[in-house]
Amino acid sequence: MKGVILAGGNGSRLMPLTKAVNKHLLPVGPYPMIYWSIMKLEEAGIKDILLISQKEHMPQFYKLLGNGEELGVTITYQVQPAASGISDGLSYAKRFTKKESFILLLGDNIFEDSLKPYTERFEQQGKGAKVLLKEVDDPERFGIAEIDEKNKRIRSIIEKPEQPPTNLCVTGIYMYDAEVFSYIEQISPSKRGELEITDVNNLYIENSQLTYDVLSGWWVDAGTHESLYLASQLVHQALRKGQDEK
Repeated sequence: MKGVILAGGNGSRLMPLTKAVNKHLLPVGPYPMIYWSIMKLEEAGIKDILLISQKEHMPQFYKLLGNGEELGVTITYQVQPAASGISDGLSYAKRFTKKESFILLLGDNIFEDSLKPYTERFEQQGKGAKVLLKEVDDPERFGIAEIDEKNKRIRSIIEKPEQPPTNLCVTGIYMYDAEVFSYIEQISPSKRGELEITDVNNLYIENSQLTYDVLSGWWVDAGTHESLYLASQLVHQALRKGQDEK
């Protein structure tokens, strides 16, 4: 199984920090943000990783990460010409993933759980897609999943609902089979001019092939000043806890 990390975007919610640097290079705890996605993949046994970002950011990533050897992985780089949505970015991974299933991470998602049990369940699934959900206190801010608990399927995903059917938000952790690229070709840009990953997930839902698991530990979308600070606090707490247990 391969790994894909999307590390593009304009980082507008983190201005002025992101005026001169890609947000995924900002510090979260003792490491740059991008390290956490790479380390989570490596911990799950996923060593072959594609990093996708815009052209202007590539020299910074390569200077920091090189070929990934220092982190125990192999990193390949791919340019997404413009920040035109998650599905657009993912479309540039087709040659890398070939016909294999893979896991996609948004590089600003910082989380506690190991990915290994989830990727193992997805591989046992055999086909389709899986997303990881997390209970949140403010579901109006996220894409929220309406679920079929009996069959472990997602009935629908509603973007920023006024009356959320659950408090389970769709995190930036996705697993797909090779069919995802044909689904990307079927969708059209949204009102904000982007190819939305929710539209792709909805095609899997139509075919009853989108399963889910719920993260048990903490999860942060570190895309704002407040959440970046929170992510650093949680990471430091986890590191101290690990040192105390040794």
